[in-house]
Amino acid sequence: MASQSWFPIPKSSHFSLANIPFGIISTATNEVSRVAVAIGDHALDLAALSHQNGFSTVPSIQKDQTVFAHHTLNAFAALGRPVHREVRRFIQDLLRIDTPFPEILKNNKQLQAECLIPLNEVKMHLPMQIGDYTDFFVGKNHAYNCGVMFRGPDNALQPNYTHLPVGYHGRASSIVVSGTPIHRPKGQILANPNAEPKVPTFSPSKRLDFELELGAFVCRENKMGEPIPISEAGNSIFGLVLMNDWSARDIQMWESAPLGPFNAKNFGTSISPWVVLMDALEPFRTLSIQNDNELLPYLREEKNNVFDIRLEVDLAPESGPATTILHSNGKNLLFSFSQMLAHHSVGGCPMRVGDLLGSGTISGTEDGSQGCLLERSKNGKDIIKLSGGLDRTFLEDGDTVTLRGICGTEEDGLVGFGQCVGRVLPTMPS
Repeated sequence: MASQSWFPIPKSSHFSLANIPFGIISTATNEVSRVAVAIGDHALDLAALSHQNGFSTVPSIQKDQTVFAHHTLNAFAALGRPVHREVRRFIQDLLRIDTPFPEILKNNKQLQAECLIPLNEVKMHLPMQIGDYTDFFVGKNHAYNCGVMFRGPDNALQPNYTHLPVGYHGRASSIVVSGTPIHRPKGQILANPNAEPKVPTFSPSKRLDFELELGAFVCRENKMGEPIPISEAGNSIFGLVLMNDWSARDIQMWESAPLGPFNAKNFGTSISPWVVLMDALEPFRTLSIQNDNELLPYLREEKNNVFDIRLEVDLAPESGPATTILHSNGKNLLFSFSQMLAHHSVGGCPMRVGDLLGSGTISGTEDGSQGCLLERSKNGKDIIKLSGGLDRTFLEDGDTVTLRGICGTEEDGLVGFGQCVGRVLPTMPS
């Protein structure tokens, strides 16, 4: 049964007392960006709360309550998971109906008016300063489906795929917060892939796609040359967000050989604004996709290493209603974020606070669980029917893509990510 709060929280809210996700907000009356948590349909302004000495009983924050006045979550994230846990528990205690600290907020109407702000009155910002971004490819069902399309079932997965988390370096500068529109990219494409010789044209992408992913933020640094052991990797992860790694499939097809995606992916990646802490996700640990290979020792970890996160995607044309076009789950991964981080650093790569790791597209095995349009339309061969009589194979200008993710039940208190939203704009003029 969910813990009760003195503050009204809708049962259907992603942001129950069991969650307490962290983000960066600003408001019309205070345009300075600062740290907040989401609770119900409100944001609790932690900068304002700390300014009134609201964290005076939290030992890890007593010395520097200004950590919540920062413009990103990096400083707070760098304090480590024991501090994240202590602060989250304190905020939960502060909001419980039987709070041991009623004088701080429950009985302080003036501070409530200052600290508790309706979500429709806040502007959300990127939660972290992101120095580096690495996108992995560990959604096995997605990798297999795409491999079958281009190489056939016998060679769908490369020989290395089940032995290590395959990944590539993305572009941090084009990561944007939910709600930011994305311009259709231009690039080299093959207008007729079957023609010889293969000569590209320069054109706006005609096969623009989304990718349903989860992202993880790093909260602990390692020195160059010192790998992060798998036993410690979990403590180096701050929390998770939803991620849409927009993809131009026609540009990708031409440029990917031999080194992989480049301009097909670097034009935009959208993430949800609220970071769900790892402690909030602990109750939802579950089994990853079974790996029949015995992993090398540096990648071996406990079996319950991914999370049961119910995922879905809506597609809304500019002139029609939204249609939920897919349902998937965060457990559809072959490797965990801890394994991704251990592998990323095994050669001595130094990770930094705020680095972002993407899971890769998360697809299920059932029809309607494919995590992108490339899979769902079989590279444009099958039409996807939308509400209102429209259809799609790939994204058109004006389309809005909305990702959602949620764990748990209303009875126990939902732990959700809110939404990750992006609208496709026409190509920018040359």
